[in-house]
Amino acid sequence: MFKNVPNILTIIRFLLIPFIVFYIFSGNYILAFVFFTISGLTDIADGFIARKYNLISNFGKLMDPLADKLTQITTLASLAITDIIPIWILVIVLLKEFIMICGASFLYGKDVVVYSKWYGKLATVLFYIAIVSSLIAKQFNLGGFWQDLDFALYTFALISTLLSLIMYIRDVYQKGFIDKQDLQKEVTVDKKEKKNK
Repeated sequence: MFKNVPNILTIIRFLLIPFIVFYIFSGNYILAFVFFTISGLTDIADGFIARKYNLISNFGKLMDPLADKLTQITTLASLAITDIIPIWILVIVLLKEFIMICGASFLYGKDVVVYSKWYGKLATVLFYIAIVSSLIAKQFNLGGFWQDLDFALYTFALISTLLSLIMYIRDVYQKGFIDKQDLQKEVTVDKKEKKNK
């Protein structure tokens, strides 16, 4: 039973998403904050338990990051739809995730493992702090300095997420996740096909 604890915690994060969204739309930002915080704590707990007791599973490798992304994107989407944050913040995050999905699709079946790095985790933490700041500011009608702080947090989070994307692309290319010779062959084939036409 204990070996399934990390996976159970991951599933709980999926189940918490509707509550976070519901309370944001209903204007109860304190409860949205509570459920969002519980989600963050379960994320920390499942990762710690999995690593400490060597309970890392294929399910966890796939579903844990998916739970993170789904929680982050749905929360940001809820905040954007309710005009708590600008829509362009959500757009940038969605574009970044779209590119990452395209990259993962490209690497599918190539016997490649692309794991998360510190800059990706930093972006996740910064977005978490920024979202918490937004919920608190909205609940208590905080303006002025708090709004500036909130904007700065989102700015740093976006810079980190774009940095993680750039570093991901660099790692994929420079560290051999993409075979440079294969890419050169593809370019050569394309040139030949154009000549034949």
